[in-house]
This record gives sequence, structure tokens and C-alpha cells, in this order.
Amino acid sequence: MATRRRSLGRGLDSLLPEPVAEVDTSRTPTELPLEQLHRSAHQPRRTIREEALEELAQSIRAQGVIEPVIVRPRAAGGYEIVAGERRWRAAQRAGLDNIPVVVRDVDDRQAMAMALIENIQREDLNALEEASALKGLLDEYGMTHDELADAVGRSRSQVTNLMRLLGLAVGVRRLIEAGDLEMGHARALLALPTEEQAAAARHVVGHGLSVRQTEALVKRLLSGTGSKPVAKDPDTRRLEREVSEHLAAPVTISANNKGRGRLVVRYSSLEELDGILARMGAKP
Repeated sequence: MATRRRSLGRGLDSLLPEPVAEVDTSRTPTELPLEQLHRSAHQPRRTIREEALEELAQSIRAQGVIEPVIVRPRAAGGYEIVAGERRWRAAQRAGLDNIPVVVRDVDDRQAMAMALIENIQREDLNALEEASALKGLLDEYGMTHDELADAVGRSRSQVTNLMRLLGLAVGVRRLIEAGDLEMGHARALLALPTEEQAAAARHVVGHGLSVRQTEALVKRLLSGTGSKPVAKDPDTRRLEREVSEHLAAPVTISANNKGRGRLVVRYSSLEELDGILARMGAKP
């Protein structure tokens, strides 16, 4: 990585076989067949957006793989991807047979640290993925939050706030992973008892509340002056599923007791919006 979006602290330098800044330049790249590469169990990223993967595949078709994938030898044969799984997947989609790699001799702990570093530098992880990866480093190395913050170039408060997200209800974590809730929403919802978080999160998404509105909602719920969000009836959830399947996009339906409401269709790129409009019979 010639250019880094964030500077990392010194805490991980002692865990890596050579300085972090030299990760991609310390070895001469070579090419390997795609089928010899295997996904790593230490990959902090859990999901890859389909449209983002296709965009990268189109770029690779036009320009090739500009930055090599970092791999390490596997005892069972072939190579494990340490950093660059998204490039590997996109290269498969682009129809490539080989991909440039840098082979590194690193152990499990070093591989986990390198994978986290690359994803943080690229800003590729959602908040929960980063929190899980940070917890992995915390558990593996027995670091304090201060040491971990220095290691990955975050403030201590950022590390602490990220780690707190792991205490959210499962339903809330799924909404974060889907991109429906932002870090600010999640931080506000943490103030609620776990059993109330999921219903409140669905209310936030269904009504398109801002972070500030979410904070106000949580304050009302905690003070007992606001009515608790009511779970959607099965018919509304069924309708949401059917419309979502038809449009191939996340759909949320909310209504009041007078029959008025709104239908929200979410998209994450202009290409996805074009597809939604086409399925609705409208011209983009």
C-alpha cells in the first residue's frame, strides 16, 4: 500500500515480521492460478456487497489487478489469502486465470493482524466487523483498549465504542450488517435494555429516523413517556418480503392506526436504483 488512509500505531509492528508500511512492497509479486488460493478463517469482513464486487470486477477487466493479494503457504497445499479476498473474488468474476500475489511467511496471529490492518486502511469494514476483529486481537494478544487503539490508529474512545456494539441485540446487529443502521443509531440504542433494542431498531429503520431522532426516541422510552414500538403484524411483514423479492431490494412498510403510512425502498448504488426502477416499469 503506497498510500494509507490512516496512520497505524506502533502496537502491531512487533507482531508483524516486518514494518506494516512495507506489507505490499517487501516482496516481489508473482502470479498464481486463482484455484490455488483459499479463503482465510481470519478474514474480518463477513459480507461483500454484490454491486461493489461487480464494480471491482469491471475495473479488473479493464485494468487488471493493480495491487497484489497477500498470501501465505498452506500445510494442505495451495495458499491462504491473508489480505485481498475481495480482489480474488472479483478476479474470478472477471474471468481471470491468474492473479498477482505476494507470498508471506506469517503465523496465525500475524495473519489476523495484517488482515485487520488492510481492511481498516481501506475503510472496507462495517462497524460490527471492525468490532469483532478488534475483539479478536484483544483476546489473542491480551491488549488493553489503550494499546489496541495505538495499534490500529484509533482513539481509545473509538475502540471502546466499537467494542460496545458487540453487546447489541442480534436483530440490531443484523440491521447494522445490512447497512440499515449507522454507528450513531447503534450507539443510541445501546442505552436500551437488550430485550427492547430490536423493536426500537425496526421502528428507527421503518420511519427513517435520523441519529438525533433516534436519541430522542431512546430518551422517551427510558423516561417512560414514549410508547414502546409495536412489533409489525404478520401481514405487513409478509407484504414487505413479497415487495422486497419483486424489487430485489430491501423494503420497509410502516403504517399508523388510521391506515396512513409509508413504503421505503433502500438502495446502495445508482446501478441498483436503475434496476429497481426498471422492475417497477419506470424508465431510469
